[in-house]
Amino acid sequence: MRRPSFLLSFMALLCVLAGTEAAEAQHTYKVLATARTSTMQSEMEQAGQAGYRFVAVMGGSTAVGGREVVVLMEKTDGDTTTYSYRLLATSKTSTLQKELQEAGDAGYGIVGQTVFESTFGGRETAAIVERRAGEEVVKYEYRLVATARTSTLERELRDLAELGFQALDLTVGQTAFGGSEVVVITRRRARP
Repeated sequence: MRRPSFLLSFMALLCVLAGTEAAEAQHTYKVLATARTSTMQSEMEQAGQAGYRFVAVMGGSTAVGGREVVVLMEKTDGDTTTYSYRLLATSKTSTLQKELQEAGDAGYGIVGQTVFESTFGGRETAAIVERRAGEEVVKYEYRLVATARTSTLERELRDLAELGFQALDLTVGQTAFGGSEVVVITRRRARP
């Protein structure tokens, strides 16, 4: 009599595993790689309009492409949401602060940050911001903290936290005026 219960248990396990594989198979991926920020901006925007959503970013050297930024995007079957993206890249922290705030005023939220060496811009800190189509626009206030000293960074982040800002991402890289710096992006919802 144990054989039928074993067979039923085995079949139930197969159904669970098949369901897990089906759930995992609902995602498709797109890998974007380029050394030009304008090209990446365009490719991310096209992918976002096709329903792909940002997953991860990394700047560095690839075997074939050399120094470039690589972005991973994902699409879930059945999800009809589209996305709009901006790639903000600069060697000046003050410019990045300004561009982040402009994006925040337009309802974009930060989803990624990296440092990479582009063909024309040299070594840049890059931030990727995203906005979902059809959603109510939520405005954000951004503050960028860039410093060569980790003790200074901790104090500045503590001060910003007291004002309601939350740290979102961190990179270590070369900036035009600061040299090697730790760059942290913080944000809070914009106050009316």
